[in-house]
Amino acid sequence: MHAIGKQIREKGQNSRHATTASIAALGSVVLASSCCLPLFPFLFAAGAAGTSAFFVKVRPFLLAASLLFVTYGFYQTRRAKQCKCLPSVVSTTILWFSAVVVVVFILFPQAIANFVADILAS
Repeated sequence: MHAIGKQIREKGQNSRHATTASIAALGSVVLASSCCLPLFPFLFAAGAAGTSAFFVKVRPFLLAASLLFVTYGFYQTRRAKQCKCLPSVVSTTILWFSAVVVVVFILFPQAIANFVADILAS
């Protein structure tokens, strides 16, 4: 009985770690891309210029953090499978979504910035 309870706790813990890593990866990749496009240009125009200059300098570190968070999420998912604990569908979906977003933001930062600018201009 004790082993079953331990597996259930580990399953929930691994799913939470993978989900947290995925959300952290999304957050850091959005921050890394804010150098190209201020997030709230109409509300924070004056502050955005200063933050954009700051994020240009830290962009490589934020992108590296995004990659590390996604890698950690996949590691946690793999580790859960080795323990014969299946990660939740939500956790797996968020992990793969964040992996795709991170790769797209890394490979096409200006295209994403132009796309978002077009949406905000409409």
